[in-house]
Order: sequence, then structure tokens, then C-alpha cells
Amino acid sequence: MRRPRGASLQIEFSTNIRHIDRVKFFIHLALLLGATFFVGCHKDNPPTPDKPLTIEDILPKQAQTKLPTVKIYLGAETLDAELALTEKQEMTGMMFRSNIQDTDSMLFVLPSTQRANFWMMHCPESISAAYIDPEGVILEVHHLEKNDTNGVIAATDNVRFVLETSDGWFTRHNVGVGAVIRTDKGSLAQTFLPGGQ
Repeated sequence: MRRPRGASLQIEFSTNIRHIDRVKFFIHLALLLGATFFVGCHKDNPPTPDKPLTIEDILPKQAQTKLPTVKIYLGAETLDAELALTEKQEMTGMMFRSNIQDTDSMLFVLPSTQRANFWMMHCPESISAAYIDPEGVILEVHHLEKNDTNGVIAATDNVRFVLETSDGWFTRHNVGVGAVIRTDKGSLAQTFLPGGQ
């Protein structure tokens, strides 16, 4: 799961500070406008103080249904990876999922090249994650410990994709750093990025 940026307890991504701040701003604005309307109509009832939003208020509350998949090729290995394309899908990732099988995987197509930061809040099973550059080359492979709220930050800011699998999948299948991931359409850049860049 990508951990939201700016969260004191982070999810599976830490690069969304601006979005989280916008969400907080609009939620607070809506609450303020609602409270103003309510107080204006019912002057006898004093307003209740705003409770600040916490990370738990923002996080998903349940597992997401299975997402559309894409067939990816990692050398001799093939996976039908679920595609996490939207911010909500990325934030949810494999949260709350249990009984993750060797064939289960999820490919995160990040909105920009960045220093990825994934965490395991609300994830009852450990997984493995590969941090991948824009061309589909695996840069790093990490073990993500179940329910760990500490993010695993990439060593480089050149990550555009992340592939989550069952724990130990990369070791069991001899897929490691330097391996190139492709689809039927070509490189990950050709498949997912505008202009193949």
C-alpha cells in the first residue's frame, strides 16, 4: 500500500502531502460551511468543536475488490497483476487481504517518478515489493512486514512502478534487481506512460 504523504502514521506512500492537505482543507471547509449554516439557522445551539482528522479517518476501512489485471513477464515468469492506477487504489493496495497466494500480485503505476515509500498498515500478511524504474527495470526488492506502519523508502527517486507479490516470491522465482518487466505491449513505459516515456 502506498503511504500518504504528510501522514504522521504513513500508509503505503509518502508522496501525497499536497493531496492529503487538499482533502483536509476541503473537509474542514465543508465542515465550517455546514457549521456556519447550522449555527445561522439554530442560534440556540452552540457549535461543537471540530475534531481534527487523523490518518485513520483517511485510510480505507476494508479490502478493495479484485482490480483489473495485466499479464506481466519477468524473464521466464508470468504474473496476472492487478492494476492499482488511481490514488484510492494505490492507497488501499493489499490492505486487509489475507491468504495471499503465490500467483497474487499488484502493479502500482505511480503518478510520477519518485522515491517510493510503501507501508503495511492494516495488512495481515507480509509481502514482497519491487521498486521499478520507468523502463520496467527492478531497482530494489524489499520484504514488507505485516502491519508495519513504518514506510520502506526507496534508495532512489527513480521509481515509477511498484510490484507487490506474496512474501518471498522474487527469491523463490529467481527474479531480482536488474530484471526487466514487460507486458504484451512492450516495456512498462510503452504500456502505461503517455508517449511511452
